[in-house]
Amino acid sequence: MRYAAPTSVAEAVALLGTEPNSRVFAGATDLVPQLRAGRPEPGVAIDLKKIPRLTSVAIDDGTWRIGAAAPTSDLTANEALTADVPGLVYASGLIGSDQIQNRASLGGNLCNASPAADAVPPLLVNTAQAVVAGPDGERTVPVADIPTGPGRTSLRPGEFVVEFLIDRPPPGTADAYLRLIPRTEMDIAIVGAAARITLDADGSCVAAAIALGAVAPTVITVPAASGGLIGQPIDARALAAVAAAASAAASPIDDKRGTVTYRRQVAGVLAKRAVAEAAGRARNGDGP
Repeated sequence: MRYAAPTSVAEAVALLGTEPNSRVFAGATDLVPQLRAGRPEPGVAIDLKKIPRLTSVAIDDGTWRIGAAAPTSDLTANEALTADVPGLVYASGLIGSDQIQNRASLGGNLCNASPAADAVPPLLVNTAQAVVAGPDGERTVPVADIPTGPGRTSLRPGEFVVEFLIDRPPPGTADAYLRLIPRTEMDIAIVGAAARITLDADGSCVAAAIALGAVAPTVITVPAASGGLIGQPIDARALAAVAAAASAAASPIDDKRGTVTYRRQVAGVLAKRAVAEAAGRARNGDGP
């Protein structure tokens, strides 16, 4: 296996085009364990960390541009980003240990295509877009369109994610992310739930988005839960409806981490709590 470290997007695309048995990586926090578990080695391992655009975190005319290979430790240390999307930043800080977060990235968390990926639900509720580069140039697609199943993505041969685009939330808006894991830290979510809520001056919900992880082959949104909040105050009745809709939308599997019945119940509980937390932040002015 040969190692390559391109310094531009064009160079990385060219490498992928000339080396058919090649693979990009952002932090190798998934790649290395997969190789140790017996996955075939790529002919060329292409490290994206040397490309400045892929490690940059900046705001440009009201839109956050987060490099797909930016270490998650850079995100958790960014106070302006945390103020705008605290749920996403919190989820980023759950990816592995402190040491791993110096290598782990949103791009890797997304493209590993785990249904339990922590960063994907908050990316979805914040309507994040992914800029994808490949032999035919660049295209921008919703993050929701990239994972297609466990370990599978919609990326075409020779493509990789360059950066994520997230518009700054409007006033009265905040997000939140919660998960349940078997241990106290450094584990895979049994269920993850993200919510983004916008409240008007009277405290009524004017916009909402809810996403669940680890309860389906990909992260899912719950339109029935979010749609039922519009025009309503975030009270006990509304939260109970969110819980019921989230549980109904979940279609998990039985495994050693949890049963179908348990995961459905947890999905409802976490969705309700995530909505309440996001609404509390929005109500208290903890968003933009």
